[in-house]
Amino acid sequence: MLSLKLALHQEKVETQEMLTIYKRHTRGQASKEELAVAHAQFFDVLRGIGLGIFAILPFAPITIPIIVKLGRLVGVEVIPSAFLAKKPLKGDSTEL
Repeated sequence: MLSLKLALHQEKVETQEMLTIYKRHTRGQASKEELAVAHAQFFDVLRGIGLGIFAILPFAPITIPIIVKLGRLVGVEVIPSAFLAKKPLKGDSTEL
């Protein structure tokens, strides 16, 4: 449960950063590199939403692992990046 909490916190921080970058982009103040980071996080959010749809279906403990395995077989990652590998947290870790 602690690793899930940390991963969700990481996604929250990254999503807030994404929204800040998009807001600055509307004012013409964001660089192309920042936009690339924001776009990558946007796709992470879409992956999470996609798996969330399957989480509410019956037999989710069976279907989600099958979807992840099939996705990896065809070369598509369906798990958001915060849930894949351990990476340093952005922001202050005392907020947990």
